Amino acid sequence: MGLELYLDLLSQPCRAVYIFAKKNSIPFELRTVDLRKGQHLSDAFAQISPLQKVPVLKDGDFTLTESVAILLYLTRKYKVPDHWYPQDLQARARVDEYLAWQHTALRRNCLRALWHKVMLPVFLGEPVSPEMLAATLAKLDVTLQVLEDKFLQDKAFLAGPHVSLADLVAITELMHPVGAGCQVFKDRPKLAAWRQRVEAAVGEVLFQEAHEVILKAKNSQPADPIIKQKLMSRVLAMIQ
Repeated sequence: MGLELYLDLLSQPCRAVYIFAKKNSIPFELRTVDLRKGQHLSDAFAQISPLQKVPVLKDGDFTLTESVAILLYLTRKYKVPDHWYPQDLQARARVDEYLAWQHTALRRNCLRALWHKVMLPVFLGEPVSPEMLAATLAKLDVTLQVLEDKFLQDKAFLAGPHVSLADLVAITELMHPVGAGCQVFKDRPKLAAWRQRVEAAVGEVLFQEAHEVILKAKNSQPADPIIKQKLMSRVLAMIQ
């Protein structure tokens, strides 16, 4: 059995893995796990990943979870261009720095923006107060400023002159609030120009393909009551 990737492109980490594999012509079998149907909570999927989260990589008898670990595995197993995860010590450290920061910063606030603005009220039928939504978007705005001031600065890309895993993870994160209707690039010309560079480096067709699902998130159908009951506790823990 060759490489298998268990993904749902609603998920930011899944989009990053999908784009990276496709862009670098890494052959894989796509195994779709529909998060909105609760397929990740099934007993069958728990046999693949006890964490019951996507993405998951299977390479023969080897199973790997966590998107950053999967991305690094792919860079090491396959001959991909050096710019994704540079051999240069300090350039690589800059990529590592962003990947370490993003989990509890940009990733968290982009996720909260999507769920508070769209997924909770539209998909799960749970109201979100204007005050909570405003606080969530304010935190996102602060994090965007850190992204610009600390990581992007005046560089073409987050870790230097070339696109890297840092940019791929960041742009797929930012498409979460974009999918919720947030104008995250408005009045941020530096960030908007960076987005255009990353999209060009990835390829416009692949970028749009990977983000088709999230850009339609606002049109999500209400969850089945049984699925909602299964999802609620995990969702609330995820976006606290």
